[in-house]
Amino acid sequence: MEMTTAVSSLSALAHEGRLRAYRLLVQAGPGGLAAGEAARRLETPANTLSTHLAVLGHAGLVQSRRDGRSVIYSARFDRMGELMAWLAEDCCGGAAEVCGPVAAAAARSRCLPAGA
Repeated sequence: MEMTTAVSSLSALAHEGRLRAYRLLVQAGPGGLAAGEAARRLETPANTLSTHLAVLGHAGLVQSRRDGRSVIYSARFDRMGELMAWLAEDCCGGAAEVCGPVAAAAARSRCLPAGA
């Protein structure tokens, strides 16, 4: 992952509303969630959520698809896995006693790409 891509992703997540929206989409899983349902669950005006989702989309963290009259948003687990792997790439110079908990947490997330 390039530094600029990582900065874009982290910047997109560095806002309470966007982070809440992203976490909701992660909870929804690969099937995603309709924009209206997400707004209802987050108790956020639709136009505000739309702005948050656009920022997350530009950062490559979410994707959307049409399903009839609805727009379904879903988290891009591949991109989050890449970001997590990039953040932990050089963890503590390979010190197993320090990196162990980081690697275990990443493995539990099931978001890391294969082989990372």
